[in-house]
Amino acid sequence: MASELNVFVKEALEKGVARPQIAEALGKAGWGDDEIKSAIGSYAEFDFPLPVPKRRPYLSAREAFVYLLLFLTLYISAYSLGALLFSYVNKWLPDSINPYEWNVSAIRGFLAALIVSSPIYLALTVYLTRGIKRSPDRKHSKIRKWLTYVTLFIAAGVIIGDLIALLNGFLQGDLTLRFVLKVGVVFAIAATIFGYYLWDLRKEEKEQ
Repeated sequence: MASELNVFVKEALEKGVARPQIAEALGKAGWGDDEIKSAIGSYAEFDFPLPVPKRRPYLSAREAFVYLLLFLTLYISAYSLGALLFSYVNKWLPDSINPYEWNVSAIRGFLAALIVSSPIYLALTVYLTRGIKRSPDRKHSKIRKWLTYVTLFIAAGVIIGDLIALLNGFLQGDLTLRFVLKVGVVFAIAATIFGYYLWDLRKEEKEQ
């Protein structure tokens, strides 16, 4: 069906039909806005005897590797930061039932993971941002969009689970300062990640 849509758009442009008219006709025929926008946007907007197709973004092994590494370091950084803050909450507000939660060895491990993963994440972010500025087509990378939406899904799930835990603790009367701080740590990290990547997607949509 997508090929039929592209053929129709191409033939309509060849006959000089304006893009808004093409979009209107396709909308009346039941095609979705995203499908219409994608099909019409596949052709460059400048005067030429024939419709000129835009270069389609492709998925390279190198690009997939860089984005996979980027999001892997993001997840490691987020988890390590959360675990590190949890450990300090345990130290400042020790549990009377289990006063040995403060584990120096674990703290060193989380700190090491954060020190290694965070600079890699930031460096890759800068590298990819510069690459997109040099070649704007890269922002349409399929692997980038897939991993971004997966990250949004994970972050949203963590936020929902965090709020459920908070409400459950409130209903059970177990809303201690220690518990609230831990819930706040999880919420802050997940909400920051969710907000940043949602903003990035919306900014990309406005630029299209």
